[in-house]
Amino acid sequence: MSGRIAAPTSAAVADAARRLHAGELVAFPTETVYGLGADAGNRDAVHRIFTAKGRPTDHPVIVHLQHVAQVERWAREFPDGARRLAAAFWPGPLTLILPRAGHVDDAVTGGQDSVGLRMPAHPVASALLAAFAALGGNGIAAPSANRFGHVSPTTAQHVADDLGDAVAMILDGGPCAVGIESTIVAFTGSEPALLRPGGIGIDALAGVLGRAPKAPGLDAPRASGMLASHYAPHAPARLVACGDLPSETARRAASGERVAVLARTLPRPREFVGAWVVASTAAQDYAHDLYANLRALDLPGVKAILIEAVPDNSDWFAVRDRLTRATN
Repeated sequence: MSGRIAAPTSAAVADAARRLHAGELVAFPTETVYGLGADAGNRDAVHRIFTAKGRPTDHPVIVHLQHVAQVERWAREFPDGARRLAAAFWPGPLTLILPRAGHVDDAVTGGQDSVGLRMPAHPVASALLAAFAALGGNGIAAPSANRFGHVSPTTAQHVADDLGDAVAMILDGGPCAVGIESTIVAFTGSEPALLRPGGIGIDALAGVLGRAPKAPGLDAPRASGMLASHYAPHAPARLVACGDLPSETARRAASGERVAVLARTLPRPREFVGAWVVASTAAQDYAHDLYANLRALDLPGVKAILIEAVPDNSDWFAVRDRLTRATN
C-alpha cells in the first residue's frame, strides 16, 4: 500500500500543513530530492521519521526553513561566512551546519551540538513552509523520504514505493530539478568544512567564501549522507571503467548472471540481454537522472548493477560521491 499522493493544490498544501501541525508525517518535493517532513519542534513527530525510515537515532536531520530570519530560532551562532552563503544560495540546495540553540531537541541534532538548516527553492516546499508557519510552525525536519541507506526519491511514486502508509500524505511536485541532495557546509570549527558535495559546486562556494571549504576532519559533526555506504540500490552495484565494461558484462553473461548497466558513453550491445540505460554525458543532467536510473535498473532478479565510471573532475564531484557510496 502507499501513502496518499496529492496534487499540490492550495487545499492539499493546507491539509498537509495541518497534518504536520498535528504530528503526522508528510512527504514533499524539494529541488534536490523528496523530503519526509515532520514538525521540527515536536519531538514525537521527529521520532516518527526515524521509525518510518529505519534511520539510526544518532543520525541528524535537516530543518527546512521558510526564511533566513528563522535561523536565529535554531542556531546560537550565525557566522559571517554562513550568512554570505545563505545570501548567495538560499533558497536553494545548500545546508548549513551551525552551533545549535540550547532548546533544540536531540532528536533533531542526533545528540550533537550542531543543527542542519536549509531553505528549499521548490515552490511546493515554499508553500508548505508558509502554510505551516501560519499555524505557528517554525521549521520542518525532513531527511530524504526513503528507507535509510536506499536510493533517494526524486518522484512522489518513489516515496510511495519506499514508505507506503508510513507517511500520511505525499505532495506530488513532479520530478526534482536537481536530483541529488544539497551541499552541506559546516561552520562548527575554525574554518568552514564541506561535509557533503551536492547541488552547489565547490567553485561556487569558493567564490563566496574566498576559498574552498576544507575537507571534514575527525572532529566534523555527523551529517546526512556521510556514511561510507549510502544511496544504494537493493542489487549490489559496482563501478566499472569504461574500457572494462564490455568485457565485464560479457563475462557475467557467460556465467548466466543477470546484470543491469548504467552506461554513459557506451551504447547497448546488440547481444546484451537485460536493462541497459545510457545516461547523459553532462554532469548536471546525469545527476538529475541518477536516482531514477538506479531505481529503474534495480529490477527483480538482477544480481548486479554495473555503472560506467564518470570523469574525475570538479563538475562530477557530487555525482562521484554518490556513486562511490552507492557501490561501497
